[in-house]
Amino acid sequence: MSSKFVSIIYELMDDPSINGQKVVDQLESLGATDAIITTTAVNYEAPEDTSQICDFVKVVIKGSNGKSAGGESPSPTMGIIGRLGAQQAQPDRLGKVSDSDGSIVALSTAMKLLDMSAKGARLEGDVIITTHIATHVSITPREPVDFMGMPVSSGTMNEYEVDGEMDAILSVDTSKGNSIIKHRGIAISATAKEGYILRVAQDLVTLLEYSTGRPAKTFPITTQDITPYDNGIYHFNSIMQPHVATTAPVVGLAITAKTVVPGSETGSSYESELVDATVFAVEVAKQFTWQKAAFYDADEYQALIDMYGSLAFLQK
Repeated sequence: MSSKFVSIIYELMDDPSINGQKVVDQLESLGATDAIITTTAVNYEAPEDTSQICDFVKVVIKGSNGKSAGGESPSPTMGIIGRLGAQQAQPDRLGKVSDSDGSIVALSTAMKLLDMSAKGARLEGDVIITTHIATHVSITPREPVDFMGMPVSSGTMNEYEVDGEMDAILSVDTSKGNSIIKHRGIAISATAKEGYILRVAQDLVTLLEYSTGRPAKTFPITTQDITPYDNGIYHFNSIMQPHVATTAPVVGLAITAKTVVPGSETGSSYESELVDATVFAVEVAKQFTWQKAAFYDADEYQALIDMYGSLAFLQK
């Protein structure tokens, strides 16, 4: 069950000395030979608190017919991004905060897929999973609740978390600090692609209902949400920010609550929701790389382009 891996990652994120290497060590214990820390790249933006870490972690789970296998007609690559500010807010908070949820789901999904692969249940295509690890950020005053700060800019996060090999992206983020969606569980967004907000993907609705056994929930996104985070315009949160750095379709997977819960608070990550999100992410990875589930209707998208032209300028 995915709950085992959620528990392992949850406890890891609660460690006050958590860093990228500890995450990589955990992934490698399940055979992740391609789990790497990517903070050594050129032009890396210093964390908000330069005395502390911001480690970017990437793991590739190779598929039986993935691009990494070098075949002539490889299966598509699934991207899963754990989006967040930080796992902890030291020294103002003790322990992991709700903001860590996106990374917990992303890394739990990686562990589940690695375990499956080690047992012989390999997906068709590659899966690339990325997130970052940080423990010291500011808490920013905002209504209706204070927001967690970000260790580096959203643009830097995209540089290290959005991989050009990703053919579709599931961006996972806690989304409890708002008064827009009042539902304890998980919800998905409409698909965003190159400036267009497309209809909610029916295949993902079906997989969401299969994974949870409940009616699918969605949350609204607007044009503002798919524009760059630092443009001074209001954003729901940063869940859709991978969209500005890719031509691939992006869907947000939000962990939600019935009440307004700050991402900067401890004791407000709910295991059942984290498990549901992980199960859903695993199923999406299976079906997308198998080419049995789509994030958008390609013909419908092309018809929009033909009629109205490109909206990619919204990504700038």
